[in-house]
Amino acid sequence: MQPLIDNARLLGQRPEEFAKLAEGQSPKVLFITCSDSRVVPNLITGAGTGELFELRTAGNIVPPYASEYPTSEAATIEYAVEVLGVSDIVVCGHSHCGAVGALVRGDDLNTVPAVRDWLAHAADKPDCSDAADPTVAEGVQNHVLAQVLRLHSYPCIEKRLTTGQVRLHGWYYEVHTGCVRAHRMESDTFETL
Repeated sequence: MQPLIDNARLLGQRPEEFAKLAEGQSPKVLFITCSDSRVVPNLITGAGTGELFELRTAGNIVPPYASEYPTSEAATIEYAVEVLGVSDIVVCGHSHCGAVGALVRGDDLNTVPAVRDWLAHAADKPDCSDAADPTVAEGVQNHVLAQVLRLHSYPCIEKRLTTGQVRLHGWYYEVHTGCVRAHRMESDTFETL
């Protein structure tokens, strides 16, 4: 913990670098990814401070839209689209994902009921022909596509998709190589960026 504290102290000694941030934010991308500590959106994209609006959830799950039961995830998505006017939304899954691995293997999650209940929002169990593969690559990629599809249930997104004001992207990040693959609609495959 001490290195983190030391860095936080040093950061506060350079206020001139941060003064402009007080003027507001205008990110162009909403980046939805997993809470996994090995997935660092700014590292993956090279984005600077203020360039990404991030939503991190266990398993990069986008819960179904339900206006009568608001969630922090829905509020974040709606704010990014309606207030910030992001033009692109990336759902980025990753290799070695514990959440997706638990889903494809059908792990017993009764000892972690909040995790079990959260993963129930994932939509269907992701297809994965090799659940023993530690990367669960196929399962993660299918899961990413399900979450991208889930975004269509959000009225603010559906409206902007029809007018071309927003674009959706599915990415797969390999934590063991740093390689990022994007889903290509025309071939229905994930290809290296």
